[in-house]
Amino acid sequence: MTPTVDPAILKALSLDKATTTISSHGGSGFVETFKISAMVDEEKKLFFVKTGGRKSDEMFTGEHASLNAIHSTVPLSLSQVLCSRYPEFRWIFSSRPIFLDLNPRDGNTGSGISLAKKLAKLHSTPVPIPEGYREPQFGFPVTTCCGETPQDNGFMRSWAEFFGERRLRSIVKKAELNNGANSELREAVEEGVVRTVVPRLLGDEHLKGAGIMGMFGGFGAVFWKEYHEDKPKDEPAEEWADRCLLYELYHHLNHYAMFGGGYKGGAMSIMRKLLKKYGKEA
Repeated sequence: MTPTVDPAILKALSLDKATTTISSHGGSGFVETFKISAMVDEEKKLFFVKTGGRKSDEMFTGEHASLNAIHSTVPLSLSQVLCSRYPEFRWIFSSRPIFLDLNPRDGNTGSGISLAKKLAKLHSTPVPIPEGYREPQFGFPVTTCCGETPQDNGFMRSWAEFFGERRLRSIVKKAELNNGANSELREAVEEGVVRTVVPRLLGDEHLKGAGIMGMFGGFGAVFWKEYHEDKPKDEPAEEWADRCLLYELYHHLNHYAMFGGGYKGGAMSIMRKLLKKYGKEA
């Protein structure tokens, strides 16, 4: 049986019920995602829908603000949120997402080159000075989530201080709250990485890292070739891989905070490697 489209969605997007269908499109443990296919002016249009309960309100508020902020800065890089905040907390995105092409051309799935170009453009574009400040800051006006983890984005002048305080120290507290006190992990992060590795590797020009992009396989050589043609590695270029590893550390810690288990081992392995090279070995 084909699921019906919520009347609120049909109304918000001015879609015809007779020519509109919805189907499941991935998901996670804390949200559901769907794809809407509709005929608009005799042309097929696709929309991405993300739904969640009231606990998702903070997450979706952050996504609404951040996606539209990126879209307004680099319009071609990411889809724009079309509507949000239904009573059921449904969120609707246009059919031009950066990470999933719902409208492949000529039947091809794409080589990743377009994505590389868009990310390079995004990572090369200066962000505006936040309201109420006279100088550029690191942060964001609202809370955003990484997975289901709320992130404190309070503005700070230094990128190294922001990453150390708002990301690494913050996620260790969350990990201990969810999994119990862990002095080994806390000391490695706070006394080791935050005090020695972060100020050594991160300057204010180094905020465009690969983050989670290498944690689950990442992209291939073609992607990185295209990316670095438009966005060369920040200097010192020989430390680029280590900066990426430092950013990846946050995501190992976040996965440990959310799921526990072996993610702690992955985090400790990264920290030992970085501390051996840039500080005291954990």
